[in-house]
Amino acid sequence: MWVAEAFGKINLGLNVLERLPTGYHRIETGFCFIEWKDRFEVKKSEAYHLKLSDSSVLADEYNLITKAYRSFEKYVGLKNHYSFNVIKNIPAGAGLGGGSSDAALTLRILNKLENAELTSDELIDLSRELGSDIAFFLKGKPGIGTGLGQEIKSLDIQPDNWIVCVFPGFESSTQEAYNHCEPNPEPDFDLETILLNEPVDEWQYLLRNDLEPPVIAKSQIVGNIKDQLYEFGAEYSSMSGSGSTVFGLFDQDFVAINAYESFHDLGFQVNLTRPKFKPDYGIYLKE
Repeated sequence: MWVAEAFGKINLGLNVLERLPTGYHRIETGFCFIEWKDRFEVKKSEAYHLKLSDSSVLADEYNLITKAYRSFEKYVGLKNHYSFNVIKNIPAGAGLGGGSSDAALTLRILNKLENAELTSDELIDLSRELGSDIAFFLKGKPGIGTGLGQEIKSLDIQPDNWIVCVFPGFESSTQEAYNHCEPNPEPDFDLETILLNEPVDEWQYLLRNDLEPPVIAKSQIVGNIKDQLYEFGAEYSSMSGSGSTVFGLFDQDFVAINAYESFHDLGFQVNLTRPKFKPDYGIYLKE
């Protein structure tokens, strides 16, 4: 049996630059990792099989793990088949990239176990029809995503802060968030400059998530959580991606832990990530 972990992400700013005729959107956003993670247990089997610990997530042909498996099988080929047991911890529809991270890990596992030796760029090409965030997880480094979010420029933008993520308990519709946002082809401030050079406590005046206003308009609790994180002492707070998770960046551990425990005591699913966190991208053989 092989074991590995699929980590979530948050977005540091998200500028929707243009609504394309295809229905997609041209964006720019900062990607970084959080310690919220799913665990994979994979072994050879007579046929592909997927088992998920979260019964609310369907283990069918529409699941991104299955789609990634079928894509690898179609374009690269498989000498063996595998069963996947996935312990789901990252909430679905939370703006944390759980499905995309799972799909990326599926491709990396098959690449390793099948000795296919595809490069990360080749795996990204393989993933383009599956989802835009997958490219970031295949790169395995923080950075800025442009275009549809699939063109990744790796940059050292992993915050040197504690990250508290709060999931409000409901899924947010990506399609609705994009349909009701207002694209701006010329943002007031340069995203890369802000993330590399401006202090975190200035980000609230400089960074935007263009998907946040329409989500808050529909679900006020997202805005309430954001305000509460600032009251707990966050240097910066924002919704991640198309929501519904809200995160706060904290300088001091005891302040972050207090915020974490307070939301946990209120019954929210919450996660705490260490400063300068680096995910373990290993795929390990379990004896």
